[in-house]
Amino acid sequence: MGSATPWARQIFGDAADQLVDVVPACLLRAHERARNGHEGVHTQTLEAYGHGLYAVQYEELAAGLSPLAGATPVRLHGRTLMIVADHVIYPLRYAKKDVPVTAARLRRATGLRAELIRRHGPEPMQQVLDLGLDELQESEVHPDLGFLPEDIRLVLVAYACAMDRGMMRIEWGSAELRREDRFLVWHHHEPLPLDGRSATAL
Repeated sequence: MGSATPWARQIFGDAADQLVDVVPACLLRAHERARNGHEGVHTQTLEAYGHGLYAVQYEELAAGLSPLAGATPVRLHGRTLMIVADHVIYPLRYAKKDVPVTAARLRRATGLRAELIRRHGPEPMQQVLDLGLDELQESEVHPDLGFLPEDIRLVLVAYACAMDRGMMRIEWGSAELRREDRFLVWHHHEPLPLDGRSATAL
């Protein structure tokens, strides 16, 4: 069993050690399923792999985390996410090559993923100027987020993965979304072990 860091223990309590093992195992299985799907349809592009990985990452995490004590499923935008110790665990494939998680950037500044980070991620390190746009920003909130209690916090599981190279990095932590350039600003992140070795906080 993996050895959780103090941050993970503070967030997840007794479930932390299990999560250190289970989360990477789920994503590795998701990669294998997506690669098998690509090989099954024999497309010249990587569409089957990419779309397959997006779908099965949620399925594998839901299946792997549901046996944990106190784990609760929630449906958002047709996908099942798991809440463990009042934290919703959200997977994010941020790169197709081996680059640091600090390079993670969303494709869009709006939509479910962006609003999930804004509403349930950490408070911004630098407050945005109040330009009287609260009402406009509130109207952008995805309706599915109403199914998530306001006091639930977000843990992002960000990973770099490609069909030919497999899983290169998995890190988890908390990050805010910078609206102007869509980069994630990490308040804390640390690697999850891909080979059973314990992680070190960054």
